[in-house]
Amino acid sequence: MKKGSRTSTGMEKPEITIGLDLGDRFSHYCMINNNGDVIETGRIPTTEAALRRHFEGEPTMRIALECGTHSPWTSRLLEQLGHPVIVANARKIRAITASESKNDRNDAEKLARFAFCDPRLLSPIQHRSPERQQDLNLIQARGTLVRARIMIINALRGLVKSAGGRLPACSTQGFQTRVESSVPPAMVECAQPLLEQIAALTTNIQQMDRSIEQLAERYPEIKLLRTVPGVGPLIAAAYVLTLDSPETIQHSRQAGAFLGLRPRQSQSGDSDPQHRISKTGNIYLRSLLVQAAHYVLGHFGPDSELRRWGLKLAASGGKRGKKRAIVAVA
Repeated sequence: MKKGSRTSTGMEKPEITIGLDLGDRFSHYCMINNNGDVIETGRIPTTEAALRRHFEGEPTMRIALECGTHSPWTSRLLEQLGHPVIVANARKIRAITASESKNDRNDAEKLARFAFCDPRLLSPIQHRSPERQQDLNLIQARGTLVRARIMIINALRGLVKSAGGRLPACSTQGFQTRVESSVPPAMVECAQPLLEQIAALTTNIQQMDRSIEQLAERYPEIKLLRTVPGVGPLIAAAYVLTLDSPETIQHSRQAGAFLGLRPRQSQSGDSDPQHRISKTGNIYLRSLLVQAAHYVLGHFGPDSELRRWGLKLAASGGKRGKKRAIVAVA
């Protein structure tokens, strides 16, 4: 997802504005007229057929909804039916997400009123294309398999330790062949299924890695990003597909803020305290960039201007210098 424009919504105010609070099974809606009066409320099933019955052939209406699981396909469908759609950034509308009277009906009405007054209050975002989303799903699925493999490896190490043994240190890729002979005989029966799952996950991850490397043929930006020391095909592809287009970021410094790598701000008057990074945006991409920064500043990082700058920053930052340098390099 990418941020919408801050200067113009590109929409003319219609006669009817609708707030649509999407749910997994049912969605609540609130319809207001050009005077701001509620003229209809209700709920409809969250299915393509139900949305078509309700909105197809109707006069043009401005529809506001929150980003979430169903917002990509729902927003595309409603736009196909001829309605301008505003997808609200859920992290930016605390008046809805942190309300003391939060329920689906109230959420729908607040979405409608924000969209009626000024859509920019919803910090609108734009979903990426279905093709790019499918490529990004490949990267996210790989991340799920990697986490599952780590969980099984840690579980197996814990089981062996509980029996008084210890598995040797090794890479995840060669875990099965390296540790199989070190499993105590009494634990072979319970360890063997775990080892088989680890081997199967490793095979699937390797197949996905080959598919991710092929993404560079469709996205030339990936090849350019891979010239940065410490950036491989996974990080480059995740970066390109998450930010989606160059227009997402107007200035290079905004990239860090977009991914939650800048300090939170709470300035008021003369008070301007220092905070930790905001950790908003895409969690997976942020973690990949931090991993790359650890490699760049680590013992095996290749010499580069980025590494020298990061090490200089770490040396001049006191006790927290290394952590700050990691975030800065990321």
